[in-house]
Amino acid sequence: MSTVLQPHLPNAQSRTVRWGELYGAARALAIVAAAERHPGPVLVVTATARDADRFAEELRFFAGTGLPVLSLPDYETLPYDVFSPHPDIITSQRLATLAALPTFQRGILVVAVDALVMRLPPSQFVAQHTLILEAGQALDVEAFKTRLAAAGYAAVSQVVAPGEFAVRGSLIDLFPMGAEQPYRIDLFDTDVESIR
Repeated sequence: MSTVLQPHLPNAQSRTVRWGELYGAARALAIVAAAERHPGPVLVVTATARDADRFAEELRFFAGTGLPVLSLPDYETLPYDVFSPHPDIITSQRLATLAALPTFQRGILVVAVDALVMRLPPSQFVAQHTLILEAGQALDVEAFKTRLAAAGYAAVSQVVAPGEFAVRGSLIDLFPMGAEQPYRIDLFDTDVESIR
C-alpha cells in the first residue's frame, strides 16, 4: 500500500506511476520521501515560475539539510520582449544551478515549464566561466580583472551594488550578482590570503 511517506516509485514493470489525493504540502512531502528512496536526481516540473518558487520552498522545508533541492528559475521575460532578464536571475541563480548540475548525483531539481523549454549553454561553457576562489590559491590580478569585465562586471572605485568590483593594491572588492553583500579578497603577493 502506498502512503505519503512511502509512495510508489517507477520500476521496470511500471514506468509510470500516478499519485492522487495529495493536497497542499502533501505533494512536496511525498516527493521528498520518494527522492530519499531514489538513488538519482528527481526532476519536478511546475506550471509557472511562482509555483516553482513555492514548491522549492516546501521541498526544502521537508528535505532539511540531508537532501539538496536546486531550482532553475526562468528568465521571467517573454521571447518577444525587447528588454533583457534581470542580471541576478541570469548570472547568479541560473548559473549556480547550471554549475551544480554536472555533479548533482542525488536530490531534487525544480523547474517551471517556461525554464525547461529555454536553451541552455553547454556544460563546458558553464564550467569554463565559473569562478571558484580559495585561500592560498594563486591569482593573476590582471587576468582576473579581464575575466570579470568579460562577465559583465563594472570596474568602480568603491563597490556598492551587485555586479561591481574594485581593485586597490592588494585588496579586491567584489559584489557578485545575487549576493547579499560584497566580498573582500586580500592578496599576499599573488596568493589569496583571505576572503571575507
